Parts: sequence; C-alpha cells; structure tokens
Amino acid sequence: MLGGGHVLLEGVPGLGKTLLIRSLSQVLELPFSRIQFTPDLMPADVTGTTILVEEPAGGRAFEFQPGPIFASLLLADELNRATPKTQSALLEAMQEHTVTVAKHVHRLPQPFFVMATQNPIEMEGTYPLPEAQLDRFFVKLLIDYPSASELVEILNRTTTSHVPHADKVADGATVLRMIALARSLPIARPVLDYAVRLMLATHPNDDNASPEIKRYVRLGSSPRGAQSIVTGAKVRALLDGRYNVAFDDIRSAALPALRHRLILNFEADADGITADRLLGGLLQKLPVEA
Repeated sequence: MLGGGHVLLEGVPGLGKTLLIRSLSQVLELPFSRIQFTPDLMPADVTGTTILVEEPAGGRAFEFQPGPIFASLLLADELNRATPKTQSALLEAMQEHTVTVAKHVHRLPQPFFVMATQNPIEMEGTYPLPEAQLDRFFVKLLIDYPSASELVEILNRTTTSHVPHADKVADGATVLRMIALARSLPIARPVLDYAVRLMLATHPNDDNASPEIKRYVRLGSSPRGAQSIVTGAKVRALLDGRYNVAFDDIRSAALPALRHRLILNFEADADGITADRLLGGLLQKLPVEA
C-alpha cells in the first residue's frame, strides 16, 4: 500500500486472506468495498452501468450508477472464480484509476487499491488470471498454513465472546503523503543497476539468465517488475528506519514483485518447477556488482 500498488494474496480457503484485508480497512479511514467474484458475475456488476431514469421535471435521461469498484480500498474476493471477461473489468481501473462506461471516463477516488484474493489455480472452479491483469499487481503474496504457536493465538482470539477490533490510524490524505515520501527516497545507481539486471535476468535470452530460467521460462518480467522491485525496496528501507536503499532491500522485494510476472513453459509444469524456485536460484547466483 505504501508503494501505491495493488496486492494479490494466494492461498487455500480458510487461511484468513479476507480477514486480513478487512482488518486493514478497519485501521484506515478509506471508503471500503467488497466484491465476491463468482462465475456468473458480469463486468457491469463491477464497474457500474448507465440506466434510464425519470427526471424531476419530467422526461427521461441516462444516468451512470457507479459500481462497487468506486472505493479507495477494494476487496476483490476470490478473483479467479470469475470468468476472464469479468476479471478484465479491473484492467483499466488498476492501471489508469479510471472507469470508462458508454464513452464517458469516470475517475476513481484517491488513493485507490485493489486487494485481491485467489485460490490456487489447481482448485475446482477457478480460472487463470490473464497475464495483463497479473502484471498490474504490485506484489503477489503466498499465504501458507499457520504454525502451531500461531494457530494457538488464532484460537485464543476467535473462539471467545470477545471480538477484537482495530482502531483507526490513518486517513486517505495521510496514506497519500506516505506514498509520496516513499517515492522520494533516493537510490544509488549501483543498487538501481542491480534491480535492472535482476529483472532482465528473468528473460531466457538474457546473458545473466540462469540455465534453469533459459530452460523453463517462456516470458520474463515486464518493466513493471523492475518498478515494483525498486518501489518495494524503498518502502522496506523506510520501514526499517533508513533513508537509503540497500542491496538487501532489492533482494527482499524481488520475490513478491516477480513471482507472478514469470510465464513458465509446459516443461516447467511437467517437472513441477515453480517461479519461486527459479527466482530463488537467480537471487543466489546473480552478483550484486556487474
């Protein structure tokens, strides 16, 4: 969020993905909206539509009825249960922060964040997200099963009569100022060059690409991947109390920024190779200095 981007959470049902985003909406004074994506959901159910209404003075006129996408914090729940046609209704909103209906462009409130959840694509009733939409997500985070100690804490918080409630800590103007601060953080040229080489090394025809990437990757990351790495590294530095970006910040931001931007080939699917495995090997082998 401090990077000004959208996030995709992936995990099996019941791991708290939706609760995590709802809790975030509780601590921010931002307009919040939730869309439950289903196979029968239509694009107009997301963006809104133009309807014919009666005017007070008589006669009729067309009026735009905004959809649930007109919120600062949008929870797109189980995004990959909708058809690709409906999923694509978010493309313009996620990139340009606008919605075009009947040739009219409508601006979305600022700030605007899409917090999407999806089930693993191997599960029943899911549709793979279009590559163009995946590329618009700032990061993709994998939600794993909790540890034994974490599970004990979950039970202590959720199986009693007391319902925890989060306090408001920031409003929209504060979030926009924090985003501007993160983007103003300076970054040294060698650190920036490392981020660029890291992104380019995800392309199988690049000189720095590992043998595994040359074998298993069909298409590497777009320039948005490098933008996400650098922005994420700036945010990590600020959260750590530093006003400079280090090589470790780049390495930490690389995996969530790139894992959904690699398009693997059929051989990778057959061999059970994941993007995380390929990126982990690349981070180990690629030197920080050119």
